[in-house]
Amino acid sequence: MLPIHAVLEPLKAALTGANAVVLAAPPGAGKTTVVPLALLDQPWLDDSKVLVLEPRRLAARAAADRMAKTLGEQAGGTVGYRTRLQNRIGPKTRIEVITEGVFTRMILDDPGLDGVGAVLFDEFHERSLDADLGLALAREAQGLLRDDLRLLVMSATLDIAGVSRLLDGAPVIEAEGRMFPVETRYLGRNAAERFEDAVARAVRQALAEEGGSVLVFLPGQGEIHRTAQRLNDRVPVGVDVVPLYGALDKGEQDRAIEPAAPGRRKVVLATSVAETSLTIEGVRVVIDGGLSRVPRFEPSSGLTRLATVRVSRSSAEQRRGRAGRVEPGVCYRLWDEEQSRGLVAHQRPEILEADLTAFALDLARWGARSTEDLALLDQPPSGAFAEARKVLQRLDALDADGALTDHGRRLTRIPLPPRLAHMVAVASDAGDAALGARIAAVLSEPGLGGNDTDLRDRLRGLDRDRTPRARDAMKLADRWARAAGGGQGGSADVGVLLAEAFPERVAKARGKPGEVLLASGRGAFLDPTDALAREPWLAVAELGGGEARDRIRLAAPVDLAALDHRIESEDRLNREPSGRMVLKRIRRIGAIVVDEKIKGAPDRAAITAALKGEVERDGLKALRWGERASALRARLAFLRTLDDGWPDMSDDGLAAEREIWLWPLLDGVQSLEAIADGALENGLRSLIPWDRQRALDDLAPARLETPLGSAAIDYAAEGGPRVDIRVQELFGVKTHPTVGRGTPLTLALLSPARRPIQMTKDLPGFWAGSWRDVRADMRGRYPRHPWPEDPSVAEATNRAKPRGT
Repeated sequence: MLPIHAVLEPLKAALTGANAVVLAAPPGAGKTTVVPLALLDQPWLDDSKVLVLEPRRLAARAAADRMAKTLGEQAGGTVGYRTRLQNRIGPKTRIEVITEGVFTRMILDDPGLDGVGAVLFDEFHERSLDADLGLALAREAQGLLRDDLRLLVMSATLDIAGVSRLLDGAPVIEAEGRMFPVETRYLGRNAAERFEDAVARAVRQALAEEGGSVLVFLPGQGEIHRTAQRLNDRVPVGVDVVPLYGALDKGEQDRAIEPAAPGRRKVVLATSVAETSLTIEGVRVVIDGGLSRVPRFEPSSGLTRLATVRVSRSSAEQRRGRAGRVEPGVCYRLWDEEQSRGLVAHQRPEILEADLTAFALDLARWGARSTEDLALLDQPPSGAFAEARKVLQRLDALDADGALTDHGRRLTRIPLPPRLAHMVAVASDAGDAALGARIAAVLSEPGLGGNDTDLRDRLRGLDRDRTPRARDAMKLADRWARAAGGGQGGSADVGVLLAEAFPERVAKARGKPGEVLLASGRGAFLDPTDALAREPWLAVAELGGGEARDRIRLAAPVDLAALDHRIESEDRLNREPSGRMVLKRIRRIGAIVVDEKIKGAPDRAAITAALKGEVERDGLKALRWGERASALRARLAFLRTLDDGWPDMSDDGLAAEREIWLWPLLDGVQSLEAIADGALENGLRSLIPWDRQRALDDLAPARLETPLGSAAIDYAAEGGPRVDIRVQELFGVKTHPTVGRGTPLTLALLSPARRPIQMTKDLPGFWAGSWRDVRADMRGRYPRHPWPEDPSVAEATNRAKPRGT
């Protein structure tokens, strides 16, 4: 009897009375495989299907196989599964276990989810982008089309109350904890010792101290293979060392999941794929290396990098729970106990870290222009979402208003990320959709076709590969090619197709062999001995992380002539050493200068056009912002926080109005830097509506009037408008100064030597409170200055007392 059985009846009752329910069940409770089967006889389900969403393909297949085995069947009968690579669904299937990405495509294709009675979001605490979006779309479909559809969010370690609120107060059912106790042993780790050496040592220790099989958590495939090498021939007789990660073939994954042969033990070296929804038979010992590999998207570079980070507390508990599934277990942790307090509670949700391009395309297909009305626990970062929409506009998937174009609709029919779908579509138009689809398969499945840097070699490797995983990938590529419109044997080129998908990763050779400059402006490199290091131009598919430059992991040569449509021309002003201004025609691909030629001496119209071109290309950073213009900009930005009728002073806001305030300033200047600070200030003032001109000085004065004169107000200061002023200049002030409609100024009070004394937004409270201690300190430091007991009635001063007084 699993813990989940104790709450099945309350759960059924909750789903009878409500169309959304939250189930809190810790690792080992049995929710993944027990709950779907228990719902099949519910009257509200009738003959409809139950969809069970899993975050990973391996977990989906394993859960379906286990449920089918419980019924004495095989997957494809009552219980089936569907992932991107595999489909085991039959005519009698009532429970479909699918990956979250598959569900997103299902509901976009059929918002009414015809034939589906319930959707179960398993392991929702992992907060994948597809799970967040899938729940939001399902909730909206439920409200608009299917109020009879049941949604069940199942989680082990999550803010359950927050999910309940998101679902309008959905009932919460809580199950008991795991079945068996787990002892935790902290091994620590010497920072000088290689990670894989420490893990291998812990494995040998666990095998000597404990019985049963061992599950080891490692961040990635590289660490798995290196740890396996260190364990070769160094484990007791009768112990099998097996890897487990998503890119393995089904047979190898099954070998890791199945029980060890009689009389033998297993050491399973796994990534975080084994954290949830997966029971590995015979495991009673867990070794947690304390590291996890997570994607981190950089909007500025368009790259998603895999970062190795410390595991979160919730993940550490999930991993620990794997040891107590079948009997009392032991968890060895490769860190010190006190370090557990420094772990973050949860990894950041993927919606805050991921590339949002596919997310934005899905929303456009759904008909949503923004995310504000969707049931999302976290809103996506505005910068990353805006960049995603820009990428889609560059791919011609969205128009200038953010609506889906015909090409965008075509991309939604190809079940790939937008960049790769665009590439396959372009390949189809060139008569070779099959080539584009095979490239997409290699880019989508790590290690497919080998590990060569040259994409052409990977494609040849894929053609030779006869493994089940490769065959599944080729079948999938055939479906992608058909979805794009078909075509094979046309004129498509590998490098050109890569450049279509990743135009910012076109690269030009520079400097030493293997050194290149990317169109994004970053440097990258290949090993000098790599054959691709001799190519003048490359289209890059994959890059490895680096602070200043990246290692090229996958690329193909590309002919510059084939990139002509990517080349942009611009005219730039250039001052020669003689001082003469000349106009240069520069052709470039992003940050890469293809060539440049002098066109001659510019006339006034050419100069103005070139300056406008600089603004269009580089934005406002080329302007020389002085004190006056910057101060006015900050004042207006402050006022806009109170009332959006004031002009938008952000870079985007000013760029949108550039024709009004900036273009008139270009007449008569030879460069953007030559525009005077006062001229910029006047330009900004031209954006202020005439009826608000006087209100500017009333609501956001440039200076604070004091008993002795005035002091500048810094409206750009962190924490709000601020004035730095000697405390003695405010003697006699009884009311705290404000700006706007009562916003208190931050007063940074200074000593006579202009050293900080105190920050306050309540000057009368300061006079009546902590002034006594400040006064005692100041009298000792500056005895020749007046320090009255009640400064609120004293005379303001900025002078010392006369000698002898």
